[in-house]
Amino acid sequence: MPPSPLQGLSAIVTGAGRGLGRAEALELARLGAAVVVNDYGQPGRDGSGEASAGPAEEVAAEIRAAGGSALAHTGDVSDFQQARDLVELAVAEFGRLDILVNNAGILRDRMVFSMAEEEWDAVLHVHLKGHFNTTRFAAAHWRERSKRAGRPVFGRIVNTSSEAFLAGSAGQPNYAAAKGGIVGLTTSTALALGKYGVTANAICPRARTRMTEDVFAGVEQPTAGGLDPLAPEHVAPLVGYLASPAAAHVNGQLLVVHGGMVAVVQRPRVAARFDSKQDTFTYDELEAVLGAYYADRPAGETFAAVEVLGLKRG
Repeated sequence: MPPSPLQGLSAIVTGAGRGLGRAEALELARLGAAVVVNDYGQPGRDGSGEASAGPAEEVAAEIRAAGGSALAHTGDVSDFQQARDLVELAVAEFGRLDILVNNAGILRDRMVFSMAEEEWDAVLHVHLKGHFNTTRFAAAHWRERSKRAGRPVFGRIVNTSSEAFLAGSAGQPNYAAAKGGIVGLTTSTALALGKYGVTANAICPRARTRMTEDVFAGVEQPTAGGLDPLAPEHVAPLVGYLASPAAAHVNGQLLVVHGGMVAVVQRPRVAARFDSKQDTFTYDELEAVLGAYYADRPAGETFAAVEVLGLKRG
């Protein structure tokens, strides 16, 4: 691999003031990319508190101190116009946009029977609409460049989903729904933009961050002097690879990543098929075939395959 596979390329990383986004921004810069570090800067993981330029500015300064090129953007990507401004800033500053990493998100956890409408809306607004907003303007930029050049151009999108979508998460119906929507957005985008030279992929990262401190409390604690198996730094190299020219053949994929492990998630397959013996099914016939099928299987088996990847309890 060349020493700087992203040299000469420009990137946007959203939610890059802390945690995963910060690690990803630093990795892209290490690989040679000029980075726009986006973070709205609210202190609460639920999106509460006053917005602050501090987190984005600090990461951008860290990149510059290491010899890289970076600037901060403190807009809210869930706002359509501010997402447009973010993409336009990258193009104005670096001449074009090559890489978009969507990572910004918040949590408003509650059981579905207790969740308020605002808690549902807020999480989908930041995660799913935020991913759409930046993707929409980046996609338009790449399509225009491709049409102007008369050939495909370079473009990479890396979106952030979650195993909450794959395996379920009882207290996070809003988060799980948003992360499932992000996978649908990713595969649709991959099909739409492939002819322009753009790839879109999604990752399901496991990392100990401000947003997941409760989820991973007591899980896989680091050994003395060792790197935490759930450190965001384990996720960043995959993002760097997917953002690179080497990953041109990887498109519309979903990958789970944590602790030195990457797993490619297979698209859903039909587990069983039953055909009616009449023109259409009757209630009794459905009860006979589906009742027998599910009676022989543990509850939730169809969606539990990801659990084989395991988590080690400390």
